Amino acid sequence: MFKRILVPTDLTDRTLKALNIALKIAVHDGASITLLHVIETIEDTEEDFSGFYSKLGKAAEKKMNGIIEDFRVDGPPIAKEIIYGKRVREIIRFAGEKEIDLIVLSSHRVDVDNAVQGWGTISYKVGILSPCPVLLVK
Repeated sequence: MFKRILVPTDLTDRTLKALNIALKIAVHDGASITLLHVIETIEDTEEDFSGFYSKLGKAAEKKMNGIIEDFRVDGPPIAKEIIYGKRVREIIRFAGEKEIDLIVLSSHRVDVDNAVQGWGTISYKVGILSPCPVLLVK
């Protein structure tokens, strides 16, 4: 059913639950998995942040390699991508360009008494804007 699964990550442990579920789906469906990290950039500035972004990219790659290594058992290979930009925009763009069939990402519980606060989250925005199905993992 799913052939290309995307797992956006903020490099926290919450990603591990989403990746674990994505792996189960991938094994069942024979799908590939891409772990994606978006490094948020600062727009409309004349400052040169290239060195800063480079350090963030190297740290992200090291962390992603560790995550992938922890999940490298009998499952499908996990590709990694690091891109720069606005998180939601880049996740949606990546999913469209790579013809992703399913996005699996972690989310947090929304407080029922203050549900409006949950509407601004990355997971909510990706769920609404995604060109493909989205599975939110809590």
